[in-house]
Amino acid sequence: MTTSLLSPKYQIVIPKEIRQKLALKPGQRLSVTEKNGHIELTPVLTPEQLVGILADCAHIPFEREPDREF
Repeated sequence: MTTSLLSPKYQIVIPKEIRQKLALKPGQRLSVTEKNGHIELTPVLTPEQLVGILADCAHIPFEREPDREF
């Protein structure tokens, strides 16, 4: 388990191995949420980073509902 220290200015440093694994860059935005007493940091992705994110879902069958006549 890796730990980090909360500074007097309420700042933390994300450990290097986690920054590298998630490819975090200086100035990158993180979403901060609280869930059941835990703090969750999630990288906010840019539109460029979202390109192709659903490529692995191409095998999921899709059926369109029949058109309705009114």
